[in-house]
Amino acid sequence: MNTTFSKEEKAAMRAAAAEAKAAKLGADLEEACLAAIAELSGTDQELAQTLHDLVKKHTSLGAKTWYGMPAYTNADGKVVVFFQGAAKFKVRYATIGFQPDANLDEGSFWPSSFAVTKLSTADQKQLVELLKKAVS
Repeated sequence: MNTTFSKEEKAAMRAAAAEAKAAKLGADLEEACLAAIAELSGTDQELAQTLHDLVKKHTSLGAKTWYGMPAYTNADGKVVVFFQGAAKFKVRYATIGFQPDANLDEGSFWPSSFAVTKLSTADQKQLVELLKKAVS
């Protein structure tokens, strides 16, 4: 079993530490989120911007970064939904994920993250429903 962190994982951990420090110093967390989106390229940037727009339009979640990627928090500051670009971890799809504070529970088995290569109009509608449920 390999217990060594990859270069990308180490960078994500450094980003998380920097985010915590910036938050304590009163940094503009939404500005940091928008900057993280701007640093993405191609499809990752497109997907992250679409998620950001949908979150801002349909929920009261606050924007921030989480491990260097766009994320959105509830009133208690807990991450509810996050975006992870494909390029960051050299995988073929981006991820939109929901954390335990998202109210998505359905019985004893439900999805908590989604592989995303594009967001069609139908996909966006489904995502909006998930976002609304997550904050309900």
